[in-house]
Amino acid sequence: MIAGSNLEKVIKSGEFAVTGELGPPKSADGEFIRHHGELLRNHVDAFNITDNQTAIVRTSSIACGAILVQMGLEPVVQMTTRDRNRIAIQGDILGASALGVKNLLCLAGDHVKFGNEPGAKNVFDIDSMQLIRAVKNMRDENKFIGGDELEHPFTMFIGAVANPFADPFEYRVDRLEKKIEAGADFIQTQCVFDLDRFKEWMKRVVDRGLHERCAIMAGFTPVKSLGAARYMKNNVAGITIPDSLIERLKGAEDKKAEGIKICVESIQECREIEGVAGVHIMAVAWEEKVPEIVEKAGLYPRPKL
Repeated sequence: MIAGSNLEKVIKSGEFAVTGELGPPKSADGEFIRHHGELLRNHVDAFNITDNQTAIVRTSSIACGAILVQMGLEPVVQMTTRDRNRIAIQGDILGASALGVKNLLCLAGDHVKFGNEPGAKNVFDIDSMQLIRAVKNMRDENKFIGGDELEHPFTMFIGAVANPFADPFEYRVDRLEKKIEAGADFIQTQCVFDLDRFKEWMKRVVDRGLHERCAIMAGFTPVKSLGAARYMKNNVAGITIPDSLIERLKGAEDKKAEGIKICVESIQECREIEGVAGVHIMAVAWEEKVPEIVEKAGLYPRPKL
């Protein structure tokens, strides 16, 4: 029997799970990951390692995940279908597992036109839904996409993403259900600022019983400034920020402290929503604040399983 991941154990124990996000550097500086891993040690159950996020070249998510494994920490390696065909994808899944990675987050990835290599070719040989199913079949059926058998079994806790704030809203839960049917074990959502809409989405999730088939983890991002909040509100697709939040930041003397306070209060409110199994904290370029957020939200110490 191959041991499962710590994140899987926390979720299955009924504890409220916490993950944090680490973006690899635009260099081969392994100390960057080691430093940020130590910052969050003991405050999160697992660390998401992004995969060339926003289509910008960075250190391999699998390599950074391996560094965390060496440190005794647990990565959630993100994998996009943008940059790999099915041969590379399956090879990387096996390579990640061989290096001790036990959690994989399946994504399509941002279009290359948004990154620093706009002349690159998008691959998208398979989509994120097919990637989820491929990992499940490799894990549970010992089968590659092409039908060949794996020589040895491996374990992988399969994650996917969901955006409760994208339009059309009425199809959001349908898409979530398809990902669960494909094999997702846990879901991490887009940043939650509009709690009313998130609550409505979760109500629909619970009405279908999807929270019993897959762990739903709500995403949160602390906002550093009024300008950052306005930028996300007006320019980032798939994120909705209520005017009330903008006004609250506008009236705050210390914008950073207020951003942390809003994040903590939102997490605490989210814990009371039926069907939510945990939170994913995305403190972009502000990772040092994650321990403070976790502690103030009443989520520290983390369970030892």
